[in-house]
Amino acid sequence: MKSSLSSLICLSVMLFGLAGCSGQAIQEFANKEPSLDLFSYFKGNTQAWGLFEDRFGKVRRQFTVKIEGTVDGDMLTLDEHFVYDDGEIDQRIWKIRALGNKTYEGRADDVVGVAHGVAAGNALNWRYDVNLMISGSAYRVHFNDWMFLQEDGVMINRARVSKWGISIGEVTLFFSKPSKTNG
Repeated sequence: MKSSLSSLICLSVMLFGLAGCSGQAIQEFANKEPSLDLFSYFKGNTQAWGLFEDRFGKVRRQFTVKIEGTVDGDMLTLDEHFVYDDGEIDQRIWKIRALGNKTYEGRADDVVGVAHGVAAGNALNWRYDVNLMISGSAYRVHFNDWMFLQEDGVMINRARVSKWGISIGEVTLFFSKPSKTNG
């Protein structure tokens, strides 16, 4: 009995260790096209559609986002306007500074401290903590946010959301630039 308990504990520790080592490195995308220039992509108007799935895969919320991006030197400002499927409306304003070598830092009112980002090839990885409001209470959660630029100005964004290292869900977004035709 004692040895099976020890084996179970050892196996659990190994599995948690392996889970901590899993993931991808930004350099894996260094040669992927099209090349992502964060400031160029988000300058002007961008539209996004997204959803949040809980850790069991159940879709909990859907939303759209209209984004206006302005660039001033090494600073990108993203004014994001969210409309959720339950009628809630929200706004987030990101201030993103280019630090060189395709690294960035970002700030927003609900972001705790500073978001850190790095880009390579067609990908960008952001990591940050957010005070997420749920039923009037703030909960600090961690975002591991990956963006992948695709052909025709489409960007796919997947963000894993966790608290104390435990997954609570995933956000998926699709960004698109409006057509430049005047129709």
